[in-house]
Amino acid sequence: MEQVNRVDRADPMPGRASAHAGDRGAAAGPAEAPAPPPVPVADVWVVGIDVGGTGARLALAPADRSDDLVGVRTRDLPVAARIAASGHDADALLARLIPELASLSAELPPHAQIGAVAVGATGMALLGRDLAAGLPGPLARATGAERLVLAGDAVAAYVGALGTRAGVTVAAGTGLVAIGHRPGAGWQRADGWGQLLGDCGSGGWIGRAGLEAALRAYDGRSGGSPALLERAERRYGPVTGLPAALQPRPDRAALLAAFAPDVAGAADDGCPVAAVILRRAGEEIAATAAAAATAAGLTEPRLALTGGLFNLARLRSATEAALADRLPSARLRRPDGPPLLGALRLAAAVTAAAPLPWPIDPPLLAVHHPGRPRSDG
Repeated sequence: MEQVNRVDRADPMPGRASAHAGDRGAAAGPAEAPAPPPVPVADVWVVGIDVGGTGARLALAPADRSDDLVGVRTRDLPVAARIAASGHDADALLARLIPELASLSAELPPHAQIGAVAVGATGMALLGRDLAAGLPGPLARATGAERLVLAGDAVAAYVGALGTRAGVTVAAGTGLVAIGHRPGAGWQRADGWGQLLGDCGSGGWIGRAGLEAALRAYDGRSGGSPALLERAERRYGPVTGLPAALQPRPDRAALLAAFAPDVAGAADDGCPVAAVILRRAGEEIAATAAAAATAAGLTEPRLALTGGLFNLARLRSATEAALADRLPSARLRRPDGPPLLGALRLAAAVTAAAPLPWPIDPPLLAVHHPGRPRSDG
């Protein structure tokens, strides 16, 4: 396995010279009191936030020790992304984040300060207008951070999985997106179009396909699965209530994704319909990964599969089998870490003096200086 590349960071405290006593006169006199000790220079810490379809994770770490999650202080928030007319509901997210950030900040050691906050959010590229407008100011006021990074979940997943190396990352959870990158080029994204138009092979996609098979069984139509019908009623209640329970909900994708483990369980128990759904999901994931690799100009890409959906062993096996056929030159590798690590790496990188080693490309990746009218890198 390759050595993990670490982001080069300048010393965040370049002025560490000892304090000097003032000029002393030559006249004799009583011995002067010793000079006071130097004022401690604040330690720079960073916050990473990973916002997924079914929850959010926060992490707090020293900027110079943020390249893994060992010993990092983390918090999990079981809050689903809420989609409003302008996209992700920033106010709803902030209502959950601010108290947790205040609690995390209270754990900082004396003289420490938060230098940057990075947020990786699902749907940032297409539904992040409200987040981009609403997050920077409140997060800066809550933490005192001078810089805020807003990134799509695909970018956070990529940075957490591969760091600065060229390759492709597939992030699979409630939704699904693949992103390819090579140094000197931009981000190349495939899918991530949301539950209504894409996210093929995702948890929401699998859950919807499973529920469709359950309703087919209820109706007596071909392609139905009594096993999935039984599991659907166990999870949601009578299936006649599903349309009213799902369609008006802003967290509909998360509710659909909740059925994906039931589909995997039914496949493990021998349901042929569920097995076909997972095989098709693996094929969709492999096609998306191949599209991102081609767009990025990568013929033998490093490929990392990340996200909770790949904890379903049957789906992971189906994906790897489809990749062997669709993208045989790919070098499958274990991710360095999850998207939360990517958020921490992004936050630490903007506290350094050097330019970011990843392309600034709003809305996939933007750096904000709260209080200033424009973003920059």
